[in-house]
Amino acid sequence: MEPDTIPLSAMSSFYTEHQKSPFAHQPWDSGSLRFKFVLGGSPPSPWEDFQSNRKILAVIGICHCPSSPNLDSVIDHFGSACKGYSSALVHRCFAFCPGDSQLEDGSKKGGNLILFPPSDRQTQEFHLQTMMQDIAASLLMEFEKWVLKAESAGTILKTPLDSQASLSSEEVIKAKKRRLARAQKTIGDYCLLAGSPVDANAHYSTAIELARLTGDYFWYAGALEGSVCALLLDRMGQKDPVLEEEVRYRYNSVMLHYRKSFIQDNAQRVSPLSFELEATLKLARFLCRREMAKEVVELLTSAADGAKSLIDASDRLILFVEIARLYGTLGYQRKAAFFSRQVAQLYLQQENRLAAISAMQVLAMTTKAYRVQSRAYTSEHALPDRQIVSSHADGGKMHHQSVVSLFECQWSTLQMVVLREILISAVRAGDPLAAWSAAARLLRSYYPLITPPGQNGLASALSSSADRLPSGTRCADPALPFIRLYSFPLHPSQMDIVKRNSAKEDCKGEPNNSSKQELNWVVGEPVQVLVELANPCGFDLRVDSIYLSVHSGNFDAFPVSVNLPPNLSKVITLSGIPTSVGPVTIPGCMVHCFGVITEHLFRDVDNLLLGATQGLVLSDPFRCCGSAKLRNISVPNISVVPPLPLLVSHVVGGDGAIILYEGEIRNVCINLANAGTVPVEQTHISLSGKNQDCVTSVAYETLKAALPLKPGAEVTIPVTLKAWQLGLLDSDAAAGKSASGSTVRHSKDGNSPTLLIHYAGPLSNSVDPPKSGSAVPPGRRLAVPLQICVLQVDVDNVSTEGAIGSEGKIDRLVKIDPFRGSWGLRFLELELSNPTDVVFDISVSVQLKNSGNEDNLSADHDTSDYGYPKTRIDRDCSARVLIPLEHFKLPILDGSFFMKDIQAEGIDGGRSSIFSEKNTKAELNASIKNLISRIKVRWHSGQNSSGELNIKDAIQAALQTSVMDVLLPDPLTFGFRLARNDLEPAKLDSPKEFDNEVHSSASVSASASRGSVLTYDMTPMEVLVRNNTKDMIKIGLSITCRDVAGENCVEGAKATVLWAGVLNGITMEIPPLQEIKHSFSLYFLVPGEYTLVAAALIDDANDILRARARTDSPDEPIFCCGPPYNVRVIGTA
Repeated sequence: MEPDTIPLSAMSSFYTEHQKSPFAHQPWDSGSLRFKFVLGGSPPSPWEDFQSNRKILAVIGICHCPSSPNLDSVIDHFGSACKGYSSALVHRCFAFCPGDSQLEDGSKKGGNLILFPPSDRQTQEFHLQTMMQDIAASLLMEFEKWVLKAESAGTILKTPLDSQASLSSEEVIKAKKRRLARAQKTIGDYCLLAGSPVDANAHYSTAIELARLTGDYFWYAGALEGSVCALLLDRMGQKDPVLEEEVRYRYNSVMLHYRKSFIQDNAQRVSPLSFELEATLKLARFLCRREMAKEVVELLTSAADGAKSLIDASDRLILFVEIARLYGTLGYQRKAAFFSRQVAQLYLQQENRLAAISAMQVLAMTTKAYRVQSRAYTSEHALPDRQIVSSHADGGKMHHQSVVSLFECQWSTLQMVVLREILISAVRAGDPLAAWSAAARLLRSYYPLITPPGQNGLASALSSSADRLPSGTRCADPALPFIRLYSFPLHPSQMDIVKRNSAKEDCKGEPNNSSKQELNWVVGEPVQVLVELANPCGFDLRVDSIYLSVHSGNFDAFPVSVNLPPNLSKVITLSGIPTSVGPVTIPGCMVHCFGVITEHLFRDVDNLLLGATQGLVLSDPFRCCGSAKLRNISVPNISVVPPLPLLVSHVVGGDGAIILYEGEIRNVCINLANAGTVPVEQTHISLSGKNQDCVTSVAYETLKAALPLKPGAEVTIPVTLKAWQLGLLDSDAAAGKSASGSTVRHSKDGNSPTLLIHYAGPLSNSVDPPKSGSAVPPGRRLAVPLQICVLQVDVDNVSTEGAIGSEGKIDRLVKIDPFRGSWGLRFLELELSNPTDVVFDISVSVQLKNSGNEDNLSADHDTSDYGYPKTRIDRDCSARVLIPLEHFKLPILDGSFFMKDIQAEGIDGGRSSIFSEKNTKAELNASIKNLISRIKVRWHSGQNSSGELNIKDAIQAALQTSVMDVLLPDPLTFGFRLARNDLEPAKLDSPKEFDNEVHSSASVSASASRGSVLTYDMTPMEVLVRNNTKDMIKIGLSITCRDVAGENCVEGAKATVLWAGVLNGITMEIPPLQEIKHSFSLYFLVPGEYTLVAAALIDDANDILRARARTDSPDEPIFCCGPPYNVRVIGTA
């Protein structure tokens, strides 16, 4: 509100010419008066007579009327204050906001009191402008009076250079001669103050001539300097070489004569050096432009050297300010910063708050030159957003020149000094935010050069400054820790987002590829970003809160607190929830540390690390903390899509590996739950990966019937799996894995298929369908890995099959009858789970007993251990172990186990029945315990840890319901063999010998050339049936031959096998514990694989057989079927 320039034309209404004006060439149309306002209380300058512009020519008082209701006392107080300004020519007291009574009273008083009635700002400014025009006119009229008085009567003008002693007669005469020259010079000063440079130049010329004649060098220099000012004012806006040369010549003469006026006797009291330096700066200011830089620098260097001789510190301060300003005008920022620091140091010597504020402000202007400026300044001059985005697209790369401009290691010591001075001045000035900012920049940028005690001191300065700040204060300059982007975690396979086709019936699409620098987040679903924090200092760092900084306004970040020990880095997870659709930009993190909230930009740390790799900065804070070198993380383009459904799957019964044996068929139920906020309206199920054929059926109709699947709803989908056949390489690999003790897992072998479920929500939120070309909300893809582990069953020591005309290892394995399933081979299945965090090797062994007397179970037995391959159980995994129970079969089907049932049917009960029942249970329990004691499960972990698992209770519970099937043999045992004229099989007496003979004869027949089964050749065969009971059994025997398709190939119009003999309805009686044979012949017409099966129907079964068959009806027949036997028929040449 300071009107510092008043045109002469604007004051004409207040100006009154009482007599002829001495300013004959006053430019009323273009001239003006310019005011300089200073606060009251300043002492008068001792050089007022020498330079009239140093005088205080007018005094303006400011009064607030509501605070000072008595206007008389205001006028008296203002009059007393004006007495201290003897040089003042005009006095005015401006009184604002007067009341009605004060307006009436003030209008009567008049004089120097000016009342400003209450009004709007525009009216007040206009009123003030008018009063300033009045003051300007009054000053102009006072100038005229002073000039007229000086020309007529003369005046005495002195400077501190004049002697203060009593003047001798010679000095008095000399002073009288100089008085006229000094008067002319002063009149010229008033002409300049009145805005008339032509009149001033005339008086200066007269003063120059008179001062030269009298040898008054000081006033001569002053008059010559005034003539230069008058010349420049007269030619305002003009610049030509002639004028420039004239100004340079005159100012050189001015500086020379100021130097001549130096008197050694007055050197300690007063010196004209300040005027010489002022003239030097004026000439430098006039010449200050780039093409004259060399001459200007010489002038400024000379002025800086002269500053050492200045007595008054305030003069040095003003000199350094002007030198710094001129260097800055030339573009020499470092030289300007150097002299600005000199100014700040002079301010800091004054030990007061106002001086400290000035020092802080001056030092703040030097931070750009020293590259330690606050980020609040750099953000105002930052690169455009498009350039920042492009730098992210280029992977954060910057040009070498940009890095050099940001970091200059050779300045580190000087930069630390500058920041320390800013910190000291801010503390003295009572500006805690500026102090916090300086300490943060000092600690963050120069921690390697600061000792641990110094680092602790800066941390204390940060904390103490924060204590004086209000809660929640933000600062543009971050302190610690250093934060860099670690990674953007990709969506898990259960949450993949795919592009969706607009067709409603199809929701399949392509998943978003992270390599395309695109990342989709879903409204309302939490997301995570990994960042790495580093504390390279020697103190514990407490981060009160840290969260992602998002400027787009569509993301809610979740803060977390972190403790960082000294010289340590840590990777943390920051999360948040997108709130609305649109792009998301994450430039960095918001950190609340040391009591202040700051924003840490990832880009700044990337530039820092780039500078460290090129040797442009002191050190890498992350490498100092032991962190590995991180690859360049590209920031993807993140966009938020509308809410989507979210299916969560789990396998009913547990998500561990599904362990199947070759050919096993199992139904697996997969539970799907919608954990999203919108319903699932479209689905599509497909398979991927290897062995897709093992998924025989998926109940897609069940899922389709549940649509739309609302939020929170669940649906269970049955999936039928059939274990695939392991090939030769797979078999060897599986054997190797079992031998080495490893558990097969889906994630390791990659042989299991994956169930892919593509699903999507509504096409739009509105009822109307989306218009053509509009964006369709994306869908999702759920990957459900079917972790199938297929194992083989090796039954080398169990006689369960026969092979005719075949050889090799694979023929000794269990064969699966596709028309009947398993033929009765029973296994003990042990499912072992490992809930610990270590790996166990499990080994199972069974003690086998070789009976010397089949009828005496209490005889001595020779024992031998049969060991199964080791199984490795990883952490949080489970594994299954199968133990064939054929080793535990009794040789004879005896009736002692069924004594309870027999006694129940008898007539006499009572105590004998109860005793028999107890005895039977005791024998049964003893048999079970004997079986359990022969199974050993041992574990091994590491090098020295091992033991045996106590699984007796689990095995006993598993065998309780099927103990008879496990212990008791079948009533009948069947076998086939080739019958040759030269090979008469020996008579067999035991089931074991019987089984061995079957295999042996088959093997011999297969190995001999004459034993080969050929097409178009009548092949004699025998079926052997053994009675395993102690009673005579009458049976009806039948023999069936089937081809690979399961069709009966001996009957029907399409029979491919002819026979001789009887195959059906064969009636025979088998003596106890004996076997009989039945001969027949087969004539094969087509080569290939055939299966022989023998079955018998027992007539007149006794109680023992009915109990073994679990039937109570005496009329129900008992059917016994033998295992399938393979016949490989070879074609003839």
